[in-house]
Amino acid sequence: MSEETLPGGNTDGAVLIDGVVHKRAASWTPTVHALLRHLERAGVDGVPRALGFDEQGRQMLTYLPGEVIGDRVPWPAWAHADSTLIQVGQWMRRIHDATADFMPPEGERWFIDRPMQPGWIVGHQDAAPYNAVMDGDRLIGFFDWDTASPSRREDDLAFSALLWVPLTAAEAAEQSGSHDVRDRSRRLHLLLDAYRYDSDRRAFGAVVVRRARRQAGVIRSMADAGDGASIALLPIASRLEQSASYVEALPGDFWTPERRLPPAL
Repeated sequence: MSEETLPGGNTDGAVLIDGVVHKRAASWTPTVHALLRHLERAGVDGVPRALGFDEQGRQMLTYLPGEVIGDRVPWPAWAHADSTLIQVGQWMRRIHDATADFMPPEGERWFIDRPMQPGWIVGHQDAAPYNAVMDGDRLIGFFDWDTASPSRREDDLAFSALLWVPLTAAEAAEQSGSHDVRDRSRRLHLLLDAYRYDSDRRAFGAVVVRRARRQAGVIRSMADAGDGASIALLPIASRLEQSASYVEALPGDFWTPERRLPPAL
């Protein structure tokens, strides 16, 4: 059997064997597989299906065929398209609604060791452009579920907004697309509207800041502990911290959607 190395994968390099993805398993993999099976039973598409483990102990998953970013810089046009942003918001809402009643298996374990709580969902937690699969202008779904974990809806949504709107500092990443503040505000509300987000949007800014700094903190903590993959991600931690400061400084009306006049009769 020949192994085809799949693009991307900063932490868990994956290979394709006879149409099946094989990648390194971790202590939280059985819980994540239980989640993926829950989504399969719920009929949610755009999600890999869990197929167990191979003889080497690697996890096996179905392959989502399509175009991915991989190592390309700058990112392709679809990563900045409004139509993709809308699909991302709709996809995340389906995932969150479907996981609101997920019952983790006994001895649940997640990448972020935080158990399910009442009112929470289980989010992908890294539904970013580099984990998206596209077919032309159609979003197929997201791969790399290893960091999936329970959280409040807005915590998962905030990280996706950070990378898709984007809400990154202009100097933080060269692939971020437009840096026009008004256009970024418009795109933020496009994403939140597609998700059908009905909470306080001004308060959402603080969620983005907390999530960016928490993500950076996790990377730095794991790097300090000697984790090689996290050491390689230290530049990402710096970008997240820069972006948190950028978001914190945005004006209050950034978080308020523009009022639209009713259509003429």
